[in-house]
Amino acid sequence: MMDDNVLTKALNGDESVFYKQVSDFLAAARKHAKQQMDSTIVVTYYEIGRMIVEREQQGQKRAKYGAKLIKGLSEYLTERYGKGFSVVNLQSMRKFYQVYSPRMQQSVTVKLKDNVLVDATEQKQQSLTAKSDSLEKHYTLSSVFSEIPRGQSLTAQFRLTWTHYQTLMRIESEDARHFYEIEAVNQQWAVKKLQRQVGSSLYERLALSRDKDGVMALTSEGQNIENPRDIFKTPYVFEFTGLEEREKYSETELERALLDNMQLFLLELGKGFLFEARQKRFTFDEDSFYLDLVTYNRLLQCYVLFDLKIGKMKHQDLGQMLMYVNYFDRYVKKDFEKPTIGILICEDKKDRIVELTLPENANIFASEYSLYIPDKALLQSKLAQWSRNLRMPRNFV
Repeated sequence: MMDDNVLTKALNGDESVFYKQVSDFLAAARKHAKQQMDSTIVVTYYEIGRMIVEREQQGQKRAKYGAKLIKGLSEYLTERYGKGFSVVNLQSMRKFYQVYSPRMQQSVTVKLKDNVLVDATEQKQQSLTAKSDSLEKHYTLSSVFSEIPRGQSLTAQFRLTWTHYQTLMRIESEDARHFYEIEAVNQQWAVKKLQRQVGSSLYERLALSRDKDGVMALTSEGQNIENPRDIFKTPYVFEFTGLEEREKYSETELERALLDNMQLFLLELGKGFLFEARQKRFTFDEDSFYLDLVTYNRLLQCYVLFDLKIGKMKHQDLGQMLMYVNYFDRYVKKDFEKPTIGILICEDKKDRIVELTLPENANIFASEYSLYIPDKALLQSKLAQWSRNLRMPRNFV
């Protein structure tokens, strides 16, 4: 709806308003066209992958026949359409189908943004797949885009770009792949952001800080922020600071390096974070205290305080954070806001010290940080061991 000033200009014949309207319409149309093009490309590549797999299954010596088939198809398509159909690219299309076809062949419900439910059933797959024993197959656009009930098409299943899916299909864990796909859609991650989150093992770090139900929710719904623990992860990864792992540096230098990379820092913190202040000073009983970082989480509607510590964590550090949280709860937060959360980030966390120092229901967490991308295999091993301890089924989605 136009405000009074814009409406007055429009009524007075101000052509700049008309120009703006046309420009906005054109921008929206181009965005829509790009989304449609991206979706069409992904579905097309999925179908090409399916066609290759089904053709290969007709050969008696699949491996040898498959390599020959893809090489010949690459030469044929490249001659007619130019670049984009190399052997490597066609192999990616085949893998794309092999990775995602199980999701189309069984009932899976994935909750995406705005409570949109996307369903895939055996009937939909059957309407897409020609009989494997027929050598005379005909693949048409109508069979892919038109013959499926409205709202249940492949275009509804694939809501990211081909480049996104090239990253996702390389993730071996189906649970982790589901999580990253949901988050990429809901948070509108660019490819580089998706690659960074996958590379930094976001799924494993979030899962290790949750119980069984929490991990199941990550896989089926993505990261929902409903309580203080939902924003917590371990470890935090600050590889973007450029600080060397073994270089001697102060807490002030770490803080400065984080703030110099504010966008990446907030991305690492997670959803809903707003930066408020660094070295926040407050005075109590004539003594001054300085809190490293003050943020606000708009989803939880509360302050989230961060204190950075170089070296091992001490019980005094936790006591200090408890004082900071109590101060904000009593003198800073408004009545409509939720209780303050405190997160102590250190090089070496001691779980037993945390358990003995803090009250059971304290909104205070301690987490380690890393200045380099963590060993994914190590985190996956920890998560697998953690899952076994809970007697969690391996495939729980």
